[in-house]
Amino acid sequence: MTMRPLEGITVLDLTRVVSGPYCTMLLADMGARVIKVEQPGKGDDTRAWGPPFVAGESAYFLSINRNKESVTIDFAHPDGRAIIDRLLAKSDVVVENFRPGTLTRLGLDYEAIATRHPRLVYCSISGFGQTGPRRNEPGYDAVVQAEGGLMSITGAPDGPPFRLGVAVADILSGTFAAYGIAMAIIARERSGRGQQVDLAMLDSVAALLTYQAGSYFVSDQVPARLGNRHPSIAPYDTFAASDGDFVLAVGNDVQWRRFCALTGLAEEERFATNRQRVTAYDELRPLVADRLRTGTRASWVERLTTAGVPCGSVRDLRELFDDPQMAAREMIARVEHATAGPLRVLGVPVKLSDTPGAVRTPPPTLGQHTDAVLSHDLGLGAEAIAGLRRQNVI
Repeated sequence: MTMRPLEGITVLDLTRVVSGPYCTMLLADMGARVIKVEQPGKGDDTRAWGPPFVAGESAYFLSINRNKESVTIDFAHPDGRAIIDRLLAKSDVVVENFRPGTLTRLGLDYEAIATRHPRLVYCSISGFGQTGPRRNEPGYDAVVQAEGGLMSITGAPDGPPFRLGVAVADILSGTFAAYGIAMAIIARERSGRGQQVDLAMLDSVAALLTYQAGSYFVSDQVPARLGNRHPSIAPYDTFAASDGDFVLAVGNDVQWRRFCALTGLAEEERFATNRQRVTAYDELRPLVADRLRTGTRASWVERLTTAGVPCGSVRDLRELFDDPQMAAREMIARVEHATAGPLRVLGVPVKLSDTPGAVRTPPPTLGQHTDAVLSHDLGLGAEAIAGLRRQNVI
């Protein structure tokens, strides 16, 4: 069997909703054992998010919880906290995404746990981080997209701001958290000690701004919404063909000359350089648009791609997942769920040549692994487990 990069690493997952579960899914994909702790009788909030549901299971939950074990523990109960502490002793990493201070009241904050388990890597994901004047504010994806400046640059120039079509603040925060955890594990190999990974959703979205932030820092000009056009490259925008939309991404002057030769557009001196094209974009766009609406989307994409001019169709999800490239890259995985039956889930995007990640197990049903973890990992007998269940601790 191929060794996974995080094989032998145990993660105690105290997260729910999106950012935390996405983080722990990335770790699980790379071989970590993830024990997902859920509230008895209810579970992760996303188990109730829908429709759609399949056999009572939320498609939303199923999308970000593969490769995990689910145990139900009420860690607000003293006996539940005792179980958590025993699991912490067997873990390498703990991940939580509660509002700062919530776990302090339960004795499960970083300072308390690090004293008892100094090798533990403790990752906290929150809306605004563990420090600063806004640390106690809750973090919601749409709010952070707005507060983080992302919505201000997303949408048409004459329209309202838009959030992205996925929970990008949550997903990006989960990705950065997984990166931070991996770095902390490497550091522990050298120092012998764990540490806290403090991940703020606001910081993550701010980091996403990259060249937009760079432009602001240099010019002190606040970027505006530009629709689908690029602020620094032209023509780099969405255009309408006769039967649908596609993206044209002319990235340099050589590609521009190829585009003009293919479409018959005159190579006017006023559009010769990228700087000129960006500056005169209001004049350039209608000329390009008039040429492109004369052909079909498929014909333009084929001809432009052959000529070395970057472009691509604006595809819906059916078109995307019907693309043979998705199958070739193993970006659609199939698993057998305990109640929902055969499922398609997304594959692992990071391809490692020697120690690849994999989709090994389906998303768990609520509490599917409670008895196994308590008995095999903690040595509890059937009677003790039944007693905990009668008290609603598990």
